[in-house]
Amino acid sequence: MKHILEFEKPIYHLREKINELRKISMESNINLQEEIKTLEKRLARLEKDIYSNLTPWNRVQIARHQERPTTLDYIHLLIDDFVEFHGDRYYGDDGAIVAGVGFYHNNPVTVIGHQRGKNTKENIARNFGMPHPEGYRKAIRHMKLSEKFRRPIITFIDTKGAEPGKEAEERGQSEAIAYNLKEMSGLKVPIISIVIGEGGSGGALALGIGDHIHMLENATYSVISPEGAASILWKDASLAEKAAESMRITAQDLKELGIIDEIIPEPLGGAHRNVEEQAKNIDQVLVKSLLHFANFTPEQLLEQRWEKYKNIGKYLEL
Repeated sequence: MKHILEFEKPIYHLREKINELRKISMESNINLQEEIKTLEKRLARLEKDIYSNLTPWNRVQIARHQERPTTLDYIHLLIDDFVEFHGDRYYGDDGAIVAGVGFYHNNPVTVIGHQRGKNTKENIARNFGMPHPEGYRKAIRHMKLSEKFRRPIITFIDTKGAEPGKEAEERGQSEAIAYNLKEMSGLKVPIISIVIGEGGSGGALALGIGDHIHMLENATYSVISPEGAASILWKDASLAEKAAESMRITAQDLKELGIIDEIIPEPLGGAHRNVEEQAKNIDQVLVKSLLHFANFTPEQLLEQRWEKYKNIGKYLEL
């Protein structure tokens, strides 16, 4: 059975009624087409009404949907001849980060992204998409190789945050993230970052220093999870919905704040409803971004990147 979110239940209950009427009509030879058409029209209106009025917390739930497409799903649909590489050459391989090379519209690119699972077994193998230091070191190793061979970099962001455990800290989690931020800031090739699910804290930002940053319509991007914010502000993680309302973590908010460049539309109900359509929507935006930077010199690229991040937020000169 598909995973149904709480706010989607009226839609699925009405859909079940329609299926039940179809079954009765077939089994009893009773013509119920008029009743079915009426309910189908009501279903279309209900879907449009619900999905056009999503709250920030609703979008958090969609971003976390267990069937939501992952980095590897998009690589399969967008990148030809993708070859994945493993290991950071210091400690080991991290399944929470996918890194490799392939061809995008016949042009060589490096693709790096967070990778979570869609079931318990996959999530354990991928550490629920929360990278250890070796994951970030693997990522930056391939980014620097990409710079050497003049390949654009595409990153897919989808993590609750970096692994916060004792072993990750012992192996230098904060240093690994900080090093990525520093090195990405100076890379002399275009970096296009796309938030496809959750973009949580420094664990997301470590792949997110992009020349263009795009977000899927129902993705989120924030310094902390709503549960974490609620725990700090009100000592109660159950107030996550309240926190989500005030944190401005949706694509719509971040576009307004100038943090992201473009919102990528999703199929009605979320990316998991039609992965192929979602990949096409990403493709349209990705093509434009890569074409935009195609003729930039390394100096121009670094200058515009500096201007981009300098203009986020406001500051006072003393």
